[in-house]
Amino acid sequence: MSRLTHVVSGPYAPPAPARELTAVSADGARLHVETHGPDGAPAVVLAHGWTCSTAFWARQVRDLAADHRVVVYDQRGHGRSPAPTGPDGYSTRALADDLVAVLDATLAAGEKAVLAGHSMGGMTLMAAAGREGFRARAAAVLLCSTGSSRLVAESLVLPLRAGALRTRLTRSVLGSRAPLGPVTPLAKRILRYGTMGPGSSPDKVEACARIVHACPRAVRYGWSHVLDALELDGGVRELVMPTAVLAGTADRLTPPVHARGIAAALPHCVGLTELTGIGHMTPVEAPDAVGALIRELVSTYIQDTQDTQDIPAKGAASA
Repeated sequence: MSRLTHVVSGPYAPPAPARELTAVSADGARLHVETHGPDGAPAVVLAHGWTCSTAFWARQVRDLAADHRVVVYDQRGHGRSPAPTGPDGYSTRALADDLVAVLDATLAAGEKAVLAGHSMGGMTLMAAAGREGFRARAAAVLLCSTGSSRLVAESLVLPLRAGALRTRLTRSVLGSRAPLGPVTPLAKRILRYGTMGPGSSPDKVEACARIVHACPRAVRYGWSHVLDALELDGGVRELVMPTAVLAGTADRLTPPVHARGIAAALPHCVGLTELTGIGHMTPVEAPDAVGALIRELVSTYIQDTQDTQDIPAKGAASA
């Protein structure tokens, strides 16, 4: 299980949850889940990306929980969710199973939510798109800084011409077993170059570095192979609910070509937003823009039930 070394003060420090619980996935994997905000408020479910944790959504949680019920969870092996015990635990099927388990544990019968996923979290939504447990609960979707295939081939992390050499070298970098080590000034410069826009402020870089460096090396390596072989173009076409897409123009990990392709393939795309100068870490780099899009999806596609009924969260095992 990873070390929790996220920032503990300031706007990127995770707020205390209203409730913590454990969701159990189809293969028995246990997932750390948090809920924030008032019961009965419109529901939002947030799925973080590779090497991140619930802490990655701190700014959105802090803002949305004032008038939404916000659900966040640690993907398996990240944050406080235990790592898979074997290679079978690393797959897009497992990501989809985990998300459906979280929805089962936190949403009442008939309750719908806006689901937002960043990077691997967006891939989780694509992987689950054909599941009845997903379709019955997703009022609308937001895909942030993500892709459905050709992740390594399209990556711009290495400043080389596109082709076999760049793909091979990128694969070795992203799939490295080397430990990230402590969060040093050099480590922050490297992370900023690879994952963030050139104008990212020091506090945002610090927040991202602490989260990413907390991810266990084995977990980072295990999921890197899933991302390398990713093929979820079919999942994009299964996202039949209203879906918005957001990307940063300075994203080297999942460049805007991915967002444009996804938007073109979606059955019901409700907008493509490209944020100038923003890199891959959009929820941290552009928290207000991401939060505003989530709010817009909630107000448009979920009827506010606060004044008409109380929807209790479905029970689950305590953490």
